[in-house]
Amino acid sequence: MFDAFLMGVVEGLTEFLPISSTGHLILLGELIGFHGPPGKVFEITIQLGAILAVIVVFWARLMAVARGFWKRGTPEYVFAMNVALAFLPAAFIGATFHGTITSLLFNPFVVACALILGGIAIIVIEKKRPEPTIHAVEQINPIAAVLIGFGQALAMIPGTSRSGATIITALLCGVDRKTAAEFSFILAIPTMIAASAYSLFKVRAELTSDGLAQIALGTVVAFVVALFTVKLLLAFIARIGFTPFGWYRIGLGTLILLVLAVG
Repeated sequence: MFDAFLMGVVEGLTEFLPISSTGHLILLGELIGFHGPPGKVFEITIQLGAILAVIVVFWARLMAVARGFWKRGTPEYVFAMNVALAFLPAAFIGATFHGTITSLLFNPFVVACALILGGIAIIVIEKKRPEPTIHAVEQINPIAAVLIGFGQALAMIPGTSRSGATIITALLCGVDRKTAAEFSFILAIPTMIAASAYSLFKVRAELTSDGLAQIALGTVVAFVVALFTVKLLLAFIARIGFTPFGWYRIGLGTLILLVLAVG
């Protein structure tokens, strides 16, 4: 249970930073010898806690969208459509390749390579990105929303970072930093709820009471930690940018490869 607590802390800290929460959970799990429920369901499901934190932070905005999204042409309608369009690629690809991804790619070597490549991409794109022309989620056009969705789908490779991939793609589409981060956070809500439900369904026959207790603890801890992380990130992201996270990724990925090389 203490290991589950530690995993929850790491999930809450890393889910919305462009440094890969899944990658960090895999690395921490290897380091402490964590053995949770089968099928990596623990690592995927505790993300629900982090998602709940986003719902709390954006509650007023989400409620406004819920009340007005059915009126075609309104900002709320455009907001909802952008989230739906960006959600579809990951939903389709995840449902199709879920088993292959979890069985073949959930290991430290893949995480290290993805961290390094993603770090390089973040640094380059921060320097070369086009001048922002989109300053609100409602201004994102359908093509950009779909492209951001495919960026999110790429993040099913452990170490890539779901938030990192969506934010980078949004920056390339001309979205400013703060709006890119907000859209990434809100897009996580349907994506991670669907991923968690699908993972739990796949291994439902193998879950034990101990496994459910670990999931519950990790989820609660992830929620509390993510609540503070999201608020801090939204306050500072426009000022600090994403380049520091790129260098962090490169450093961590390189360290992992060195550790693997020496056994």
